[in-house]
Amino acid sequence: MHVQKLDTFGGHRDSVYTLERGTQPDQFFSTGGDGLVVRWQLSRPDMGELVAQVPASVYALALHPVSGQLWVGQNYEGLHLIDPVQKRETGSLKLTSATIFDIAFHKNDAFVALSDGVVVVLDAVQLVVRKHLKASDQSARCLAINPVERELAVGYSDTTVRIFDLETYGLKRTIPAHTNSVFTVQYSPDYQFLLTAGRDAHLKVWDVEQQYSLHQDIAAHLFAINHLTFSPDGDLFATASMDKSVKIWDAKTYRLLKVVDRARHAGHGTSVNKLLWTDYQHQLLSASDDRTISVWKLS
Repeated sequence: MHVQKLDTFGGHRDSVYTLERGTQPDQFFSTGGDGLVVRWQLSRPDMGELVAQVPASVYALALHPVSGQLWVGQNYEGLHLIDPVQKRETGSLKLTSATIFDIAFHKNDAFVALSDGVVVVLDAVQLVVRKHLKASDQSARCLAINPVERELAVGYSDTTVRIFDLETYGLKRTIPAHTNSVFTVQYSPDYQFLLTAGRDAHLKVWDVEQQYSLHQDIAAHLFAINHLTFSPDGDLFATASMDKSVKIWDAKTYRLLKVVDRARHAGHGTSVNKLLWTDYQHQLLSASDDRTISVWKLS
């Protein structure tokens, strides 16, 4: 496998914590510690465009697939809904004074993961609270939706992953997944496996159809794994770590294929926080504490 660094997007004044796909294949959004929400074009790397600014750091950003609105989880202040075309706020909800770590959508529901251990279920159209899912006193850090089994996976700072029913919101299963905080959960594209990772630097693979039994346990990085994501074709996945590297894996065999780091590929100099694998020429994006976003081509 050959890895080529195509570009570096700079302009953020603080750590970049999260990335989200745009309304066009060559667009994406970024935000982080500076509260700036920026739209970028992969076909025009010099075209960074400020869409919104909020007065606190942002860990959670999600584009609603139906309305096209950008949901911005502002720390300590709740949710802001932004029209990215008009670049204006269309709604807000003072949901919480807790940190918002993740946002996910399913049908008419929005799920919001909070640092007080609550997952808030919202009506995504009416912006009203449907339910509070409180299963831990420690942070709910990450969310993943399985529409086939109608399940929601939530990773927590208490080392567990909990599985909720998407229809009834009931707790179905608690998995003692890791030895420290869980930072990222992702279902495989065929929804047969759940991949989890976090502060213990282990990547774990759970067999969904076998009651989430442990399928693989891989010592994947030196330090915390912050995020993982699958390629659009489902053949590969990538992990991002506090050890400053991005690693590329075979999604069928879980074999390590490539290490992307500073020494070998002019990668990031600090923690890699978030990944986005785009449909635009299958380019992979990585966001870092070094305030930049790198664009990678794999061949």
